[in-house]
Amino acid sequence: MRFAVVVSRFNPEVTQGLLRGTREYFSEQKIEVAPEDVFEAPGALEIPLIAQTLAKSGKYAGVICLGCVIKGDTAHFEFISLGATVGLMQAMLVTETPLAFGILTTYTDEQAVARSRDDAHNKGREAAAAAFETAVLLKKIGQS
Repeated sequence: MRFAVVVSRFNPEVTQGLLRGTREYFSEQKIEVAPEDVFEAPGALEIPLIAQTLAKSGKYAGVICLGCVIKGDTAHFEFISLGATVGLMQAMLVTETPLAFGILTTYTDEQAVARSRDDAHNKGREAAAAAFETAVLLKKIGQS
């Protein structure tokens, strides 16, 4: 199985931690995430379109989507978070490909850092597991 990763360039101190968690999980599954399978998005709002395009390519069993939106003083947080969430869900249903939601939506920098640490609670790791497990299940269903 081959997986793609879309990672936002915004908040790189967090998103790179999520990417490490994703890579670690796939390494444990004996699945390589090659450099050419990692795609940078300008921000979280662009992730759904990129993920949908990757899913439609037919090259990938799933796409792990990593980003971080931290609440500020305006409503921007709510719009970006909702847009990315709804966009990924729609893209997943249209393409029938697992698009794992690894976009943190936190109230503080500290919460974001805690969720992207190099430990078992890394949300990039959890997103990779969700995509992998869903792809395996879909494959099993298709073989029935």
